Amino acid sequence: MAKICLVGAGSTVFAQNILSDVLSNVELQDSEISLFDIDPERLVTSETVARRIGTTLGLPDLKVEATLDRRQALRGADFVILMMQVGGYRPATVTDFDVPKKYGLRQTIGDTLGIGGIFRALRTIPVILEIIDDMREVCPDALLMNYVNPMAMNSWAATKAAPDIRYVGLCHSVQETSGYLARSLGEDIADIDFTCAGLNHVAFFLKFEKRLADGSREDLYPRLRAMAAAGAFPVEDSVRAAVLHRFGHFVTESSIHFSEYNSWFIKPNRPDLVARYHVPLDQYPVWCEEQIADWHRLRAELADPDKPLEVEQSNEYAAAIIHSMVTGKPSLIYGNVRNDRLIDNLVEGCAVEVPCHVDRNGIQPVRMGKLPPQLAGIMRTNVNVQEMAVEAALTGKREAIYQAAMLDPHTAAELSLDEIVSLTDDLIAAHGDLLPAYR
Repeated sequence: MAKICLVGAGSTVFAQNILSDVLSNVELQDSEISLFDIDPERLVTSETVARRIGTTLGLPDLKVEATLDRRQALRGADFVILMMQVGGYRPATVTDFDVPKKYGLRQTIGDTLGIGGIFRALRTIPVILEIIDDMREVCPDALLMNYVNPMAMNSWAATKAAPDIRYVGLCHSVQETSGYLARSLGEDIADIDFTCAGLNHVAFFLKFEKRLADGSREDLYPRLRAMAAAGAFPVEDSVRAAVLHRFGHFVTESSIHFSEYNSWFIKPNRPDLVARYHVPLDQYPVWCEEQIADWHRLRAELADPDKPLEVEQSNEYAAAIIHSMVTGKPSLIYGNVRNDRLIDNLVEGCAVEVPCHVDRNGIQPVRMGKLPPQLAGIMRTNVNVQEMAVEAALTGKREAIYQAAMLDPHTAAELSLDEIVSLTDDLIAAHGDLLPAYR
């Protein structure tokens, strides 16, 4: 029997996905589920969801614990899944958007890179390290599976500060985008073999091939590149199509995300670029409002005890990892891990997203060697920011925050050095106690 602890379990819709995936596996149905959150109302809702999933699947003896005591939730865990948002939508995310807008700096998502990604990391990394401290005492052998953004910064900090804790960062961009590309070509993803590598949200498909009946393989990239050159991708994916056209490979994360990881698409006094590439500014607050509405709808549905809760499986990797480590049946996932000679032309020790084999021995990353130099070049502009943000989080140096923001491609394209320093100071002040003191 495995004990699975969800930290930030009040993210009820995501918790529902993870628990539905896990408990749909017969071999995992005797698992003990431990739920932790700092919001008692959301925690109660998530506990109800967990028990209703058990009822739907015919598991009357499902063990579910819900607690506001983090150490209690973690005690004896075999798997720890992070899904919290430190500071929440309000006030933290709103602050990340509103303060930069006073300087004319606009964002789309602000959770991965840019000034929003930096400050989300500065809020989140200290909490992850506190959780790791607890794990060392109450579940030192557990695997920590992190779903919290900014993935690359959080993963770099966690693996640097705590090499003794087993860790993998998880996302769904590889799964989502591979399926999207197959559909775009009119192909079945079941017939496709692909290889992907890079950074979380800035990983590229190095190979995208179709298995043919005679045992040979068709390289599908010529068709994808022809689509990009002909403008055949949907207009909302104009950013990724342009990058494919100019750099030869397709990036995993959406155009909405990728548009703010560089200096090409959002520029001061260039609304024509935003319109041409269909970049939706201030999109993340819209999504947050929708997610809050979804939570209220789910809560209302749960008020009717006779209404069955539909159990559907998602494409998240957590359940596959747990299943492989418990049963020994191998699987292949894409995970965010420390770059220990996995990608040669990225910084040693940074967090990279690569294919990983999983079995009873845990996460085993695949060495990728050198990436195409133009792709590594894009990634290194992001690694520069990540490195300084992690430095700030682990050392408490305020100067490192300034430098992270100064090195950010999007921020630097819009603001001067002095403006960046002033914006950083304003954000530190606005976040208040959500941040540690920086000297």
